[in-house]
Amino acid sequence: MGTSPRRIDRNLAKALWLHAQRLDTDAPFGAGPAATPAAVRHLGYVQIDTIHVIERCHHHILYTRIPDYCREHLDRAQTAERSVFEYWTHALAYLPVEDFKYYVRDMRRGPLAHGSWFASVTTGDLRRVLARIRRGGELTIRDIDDDVLIEKDHPWASRKPSKRAMQLAFFRGLLTVSRRTGMLKSYELTTRHFGWERLPRTATQKETLGYVVERALRSQGLISLDSICYGGARAPVASRAAVRQLIEAKLRRGELVAVDFEGAGACQHWARPDTLERQVEISPQRVHILSPFDPLVCQRKRLHRFFDYEHRFEAYLPAERRVLGYFACPVLAGDRVVAALDLKTDRVQRRLQVRQWTWMIKRPSRPLRAAIDAALHSFERFQLAG
Repeated sequence: MGTSPRRIDRNLAKALWLHAQRLDTDAPFGAGPAATPAAVRHLGYVQIDTIHVIERCHHHILYTRIPDYCREHLDRAQTAERSVFEYWTHALAYLPVEDFKYYVRDMRRGPLAHGSWFASVTTGDLRRVLARIRRGGELTIRDIDDDVLIEKDHPWASRKPSKRAMQLAFFRGLLTVSRRTGMLKSYELTTRHFGWERLPRTATQKETLGYVVERALRSQGLISLDSICYGGARAPVASRAAVRQLIEAKLRRGELVAVDFEGAGACQHWARPDTLERQVEISPQRVHILSPFDPLVCQRKRLHRFFDYEHRFEAYLPAERRVLGYFACPVLAGDRVVAALDLKTDRVQRRLQVRQWTWMIKRPSRPLRAAIDAALHSFERFQLAG
């Protein structure tokens, strides 16, 4: 893109990403309930997942950055304060409510982004579900007991046709998830839940492009086309070509500089000039047990490029093909991924099991082992709390 990139040390590249992810300090978002929406706002999105081998990933991600995090804090943000909402980025995720306008265009597109999944939902199905919620208030799929059951056409489908109708209304922005009980979702009219007369206006193409780039800069420090477009930058509004044009304009204006580092290869990276002047120190004693869906981990190619660690998520592989284990969690110590732990919470015996421990480094020191053990004990207490 025109200018020669500025060469930086790989350790600085890692440090800048870790700082952007707020993994370099003890309590970057403070404490108490207010820390949760602050974390979601900074990260841009927090992925939701149903897997419950250990704590579900949305709670795990927040706990990693908020030492006194409680599950009730996320419930409060979603249900009472209404400062976060659920929608689809690269996966289902919690998002800050002030970002709602950037997703309205996707909502207007409705089922187009989801293939044939909603083809069986009729206009009548949709109207009936909406009318029922309008009259009676928020509703879960368990509350519907008068559906004529059908055969499943997919393992994740339901025999109740109303479930897919509610999902379609959700993707169209007509319904929102007003609360969760475990993974059971309560749906409410979006406008009524947030106290709006109508949905927020649709963000313009220029606004959306600026949003996805700024979100990446805030949460990643060093950015690339892949990293910008990974979570929720959808064509045609925020296509790779449109993002590239905006990056070029920012380079010409001096708002960004091109950056290169060992391991980047042919992948171009950019940063704000002042980002490269930061003095970021990553303590090797700081240990995080990361969710496999953590923002630092889920972009697997980027993780490998920065940390020379290739994470494998093997829950859906046969046992004989697993290398790291069914639900391996990377262990970040300072600026290195030093191990992968296959964890499982035994909720009957009330303990955290390490089913497999795979070192990624040679000759781990005794202090490192002790720091990881301490992190495991802390994580176990969080797992079994409540």
